[in-house]
Amino acid sequence: MVDNACILGHKKEVMAVHDAMDVLNGKWKISIISSICFYNERRFSDILNDVNGISNKMLSKELKELEANKLIKRSVLDTQPVTVKYNLTEYGRTLQTIINNLAEWGMEHRRVITGK
Repeated sequence: MVDNACILGHKKEVMAVHDAMDVLNGKWKISIISSICFYNERRFSDILNDVNGISNKMLSKELKELEANKLIKRSVLDTQPVTVKYNLTEYGRTLQTIINNLAEWGMEHRRVITGK
């Protein structure tokens, strides 16, 4: 016999994962968040160097979306030339465990696949 409460509970979990993936979707967002997460504070050019293959235009678009979702904060410093820095918000820092787990899994996966 199927437990309907259990099915409903898992359905909510699957929906929650779907919601999270809507925010973190695409090829670049998790890499951008990782760059900021591992260094605490990054300039646009730093992120551009960290995330291989991303264009200036795409990075700008993705940063705006992450800011709209309250995951990162953009700070403009009054320097010559103007410096823009990005940090995770307190809410964005809740992704730290996920990013760390992904990094650990990725390193282990590389070892499994390459045999090294």
